[in-house]
Amino acid sequence: MSDSKNIGAFFKRFKFKEHTIGIALIVLFLLAVVVGWPNFTKTRNLTNVLRQISYTGVIALGMTLVIISGGIDLSVGSMACFVGGITIYFLNLFGPNSMIGVVLAVIFSIVFGGICGFLNGIIITQFRLAPFIVTLATMSIFRSLIQYFSNAGNILSVNLMYGKIGMANFLGLSLPVWIFFIVAAILYVVLNKTRMGRYICATGSNEQVAKYSAIKVKTVKLVPYIITGITVGLAALLWTSRLNCINPSDCSGYEMDAIAAVVIGGTLMSGGKGTIGGTVIGAIMLGIINNMLVLGGISAFLQPAVKGCVIIIAVLLQYNNGKN
Repeated sequence: MSDSKNIGAFFKRFKFKEHTIGIALIVLFLLAVVVGWPNFTKTRNLTNVLRQISYTGVIALGMTLVIISGGIDLSVGSMACFVGGITIYFLNLFGPNSMIGVVLAVIFSIVFGGICGFLNGIIITQFRLAPFIVTLATMSIFRSLIQYFSNAGNILSVNLMYGKIGMANFLGLSLPVWIFFIVAAILYVVLNKTRMGRYICATGSNEQVAKYSAIKVKTVKLVPYIITGITVGLAALLWTSRLNCINPSDCSGYEMDAIAAVVIGGTLMSGGKGTIGGTVIGAIMLGIINNMLVLGGISAFLQPAVKGCVIIIAVLLQYNNGKN
């Protein structure tokens, strides 16, 4: 009798709203085990799921800060392709088997991504334009530029050492997965332990109040776009080094996957509230959904439809929780 009372007391104290995303992950994982048995639970499959979500996951981490600040970035997919292509052009200047060229290419990709993010942010903040419109325009610009520079063909790296970055493994996990978790840890600290993180949340929650509180709103709104550009540069680096080339059509749809991971993770599209941990779980959930559909024999053409439904459900849950 006392045990049943203790269990009842536990459920009364347990705040389900605060653990919704964790519960959803567990339920989804169990469902995937049933649908994809026995292949889903194999170590190789699980590590592949993590590797596949790491590219868009890294971008989603930066996108989290943008959305919390009250903005959005629709250009990240095209930006990743553009940055990746230009990085390979830069790398090829040093010739084959140049270790210095590889090191400089790594730095170049990250810095160039940050510059592209800065351009997005500076247009939005200085001219007070809607982030949706600006990044929709730059999405088209970045994709158009890389198609022009490549003549709509593959951009190949002549340096075979570059390919070792994307193929590297450590303790059973590929390098992109480690980068994903490391970036998550860094941005968790930025968002939760720094003044800039508090300012980002305050600006996204109420921009006018933030101005009255002497917060430099333009700077605070600019920083997340720069950070997102850096994460895009990292994703471009990891993607191009794994293939040792890039096609102008690559990274298409990255913006949808990134936004979906952020929204599923509980970040409010209206801004002001969100977590890095939630985005990590959201990205993993997307990976599980894709993998479950493949193992279940569902057509690949239906995967975007499923993602769209998941986004709608996540936004509806946010709306209903906000009303309560």
